[in-house]
Amino acid sequence: MTMAIAFDTLGYSKRLRSGGIDQQHAETHAEAARDFIMAELVTKSDLAAALTTQTLTLTLRIGVMMTVGFGVLATLMKLL
Repeated sequence: MTMAIAFDTLGYSKRLRSGGIDQQHAETHAEAARDFIMAELVTKSDLAAALTTQTLTLTLRIGVMMTVGFGVLATLMKLL
């Protein structure tokens, strides 16, 4: 699930212009920030999905290790 993040390019451009950047450069910079920087940001839902996946993977790995460990222990007990 991808969530769109709103980025106020007009407000960003106005802030740059008020700082002395000419309008064309300010608008170009705002568009570049939206296209290249904002596209790489992670949302809360992205983090939640990654955490859920990571938690399930870790739980599965621990379960497999415990099952193998109990199997090895049972085999060793039979041999002794």
